[in-house]
Amino acid sequence: MGEITKNDNKFIGYEYKDITVKRNMESVYVDGYTNFGWTLEGTSAPIQSVGSVTLKFKRDRKLRNKAELTRLQRHFDSCITEIQRLEFSKVLRASAVAYIIGLFGTAFMAGSVFAVTANMVPLCILLAIPAFVGWIIPYFCYCSMCRKKTDQVEPLIDKKYDEIYEICEKANNLLAK
Repeated sequence: MGEITKNDNKFIGYEYKDITVKRNMESVYVDGYTNFGWTLEGTSAPIQSVGSVTLKFKRDRKLRNKAELTRLQRHFDSCITEIQRLEFSKVLRASAVAYIIGLFGTAFMAGSVFAVTANMVPLCILLAIPAFVGWIIPYFCYCSMCRKKTDQVEPLIDKKYDEIYEICEKANNLLAK
């Protein structure tokens, strides 16, 4: 009856953040956001976007250097966006060229079909050759263009990852103070 209980637990107020990211960038976000004071609460897969995952974070509201951490976090997010843009640029032009060549091949095949319905078999064969070439060449063209663009973009992506590393290092040093 005369016991006095001492409560050593201090109240901690949290702020919460949910972000939806592509699955291939999930580990980068989880690793990076811990350097800004966030702890991962859990993950969930949103129904509307198949290749994405929603990450749920929380952190102490009374974190020191919060303004600077927020600024560094925005810089981190912009670097991730730039990396994703560079990754997309690897296939954008190659896809467009491959689709256009395939479209021309399809046009030649349509001409070949119309020629056969008009009983012009030699013209049908003559139009079918570039049609098949127009359906085969896009694959090799796509692979070649992707390889060349990847060789150009990969050093830029590596620089962005180095920049992310430096940002996370600065943020982690702010947390330690």
